[in-house]
Amino acid sequence: MVIPLEQSAEVAELSVSADQKPRKPLTRSRLVWQRLRSSKQFWIGSTVLVAIILWAVIGPLVWPISHTTRDYFSLNQGPSPAHPFGTDTLGYDLFAQTMAGLRISLIVGFVAGPLATLIAGFVGAIAGYVGGWSDKVIAWFIDLLLVLPAFFILVLLFPFFRESGWIVMTFFLALFGWMIMAQVIRSQTRSLREREFVKAARYMGFGTWSVVTRHVVPNVASLLIIDATLGVGAMILAETSLSFFGFGVQAPEVSLGTLIAAGNTAAATRPWLFVFPAGTLVVLLLSLSLVGDALRDAIDPTSGANRG
Repeated sequence: MVIPLEQSAEVAELSVSADQKPRKPLTRSRLVWQRLRSSKQFWIGSTVLVAIILWAVIGPLVWPISHTTRDYFSLNQGPSPAHPFGTDTLGYDLFAQTMAGLRISLIVGFVAGPLATLIAGFVGAIAGYVGGWSDKVIAWFIDLLLVLPAFFILVLLFPFFRESGWIVMTFFLALFGWMIMAQVIRSQTRSLREREFVKAARYMGFGTWSVVTRHVVPNVASLLIIDATLGVGAMILAETSLSFFGFGVQAPEVSLGTLIAAGNTAAATRPWLFVFPAGTLVVLLLSLSLVGDALRDAIDPTSGANRG
């Protein structure tokens, strides 16, 4: 008896169990996501971080008190149902001011951090791939910037961006936060330059920009992702430090740094003025650190907690 081809294919398919069917290959992105899903610190950090971001974005839209509104009947009042974080000496609601300051600090961090990573990736990849005198000049320039104290340079440049606001300061922070990662990317690119697939692309006539964007950058993307994630926290801390000393965000705008500076002198007598902004900053930086560490461990299994 001859079985038709269609029926024989169906019989063969039914005879093969689901476990014996070929599975899709596990890509690098899926492998990283599997590791992240099994990381408790990733879920804790990302949950807290999302909650903080939502608080900073949606909170001012639903909170009935603006950070510029003064309550003349509640001066220097501690936490209450009307003012959960209390008020300052001028009657400003600290809860609203913390949300406004947190929003600016988040914008600075999420703009300056990834921007510094982009600069580091571009400069490091170009220097490492081109080599020769161009590499030496770029390496010398990076070393020079690393020697110079970035904080004091930003203080000296403060008069130039004081009138322009904190947006210009954000780009200045990015311009002084890319050098270390650029050195790492430059070193990685110099080793990738001798790999077979890079040589093949070069022999096929691809230009420098095509080789760098198609073959070099994807192979160092994991380093750039980690640096961008951890760079957000570093930029927030840098902005907070500048604002704390009066060289960052200026009135009438507020940031976590200005709020901490304003409440620093009254920490003993009116602790709510210092505790709530400082606590918000600590929780924010801790959540960013947890997410960054989890992402680093997922991308590089030999780092951090995965060792030993």
